[in-house]
Amino acid sequence: MKIAVLVKQVPGSETALPILGNHSWIDEEQVSFVMNPPDNFAIEEALLIKERTGDGEVVIVSMGPARAQKVIREGLAKGADRGIHLEEDGQIQTDPLSIAKSISSILKDENFDLVLTGLQSDDTGMGQTGVLIGEMLGMSTGTLVMETDVQDNAIRVKRELESGWFQWVRLPLPASISIQSGLNTPRYPSLRGIMGAKKKRLKLYHFLIIKVIQYPNQLTKCLFHRHPNRLKS
Repeated sequence: MKIAVLVKQVPGSETALPILGNHSWIDEEQVSFVMNPPDNFAIEEALLIKERTGDGEVVIVSMGPARAQKVIREGLAKGADRGIHLEEDGQIQTDPLSIAKSISSILKDENFDLVLTGLQSDDTGMGQTGVLIGEMLGMSTGTLVMETDVQDNAIRVKRELESGWFQWVRLPLPASISIQSGLNTPRYPSLRGIMGAKKKRLKLYHFLIIKVIQYPNQLTKCLFHRHPNRLKS
């Protein structure tokens, strides 16, 4: 089974968030960044699924500037097999639809059986990217997943609903699901895993914003050019 796990680098919960002089974004040079905490549960669930099925591949996927490779390497240190980095230059995308389009353009050639995401990001808190990617790639989708059971050509998931209710749903593969925080106990990287992560393959796609259109209603549209990928070891 081929599993993609989407991870994001976000400001740490205890870091200061100074605003740039033009009020467009935070001053990233003064911010400490960490892996988005809910994404740890998605990584752990992917690794558990791989262990239960006995084979497969777990791929860490992240979009962001060069510093985002730190969280990819962290996922590799926990046991993932390889990484994909969609590197951004200049203005960072924050709109879930734009992010989903960019990531989908890369994932469509990989033919993943499962795409896992954390519940939401700690910075913008949208919780939409995974579902949007699933729709764009023609996958079945599920959110707030509390338990997974991989079956023949399908995955059975337990979803958390309101007022303490739960729902079991059988989703045909391929599927994109968001993992509820607390589903499992994320592992820590071992020293051996940290050293081994340096040798694992990281595929780099370079996205360069070539045009930014600002509309009167504050909607910003970014046009991208995708450079040929490069491989890093």
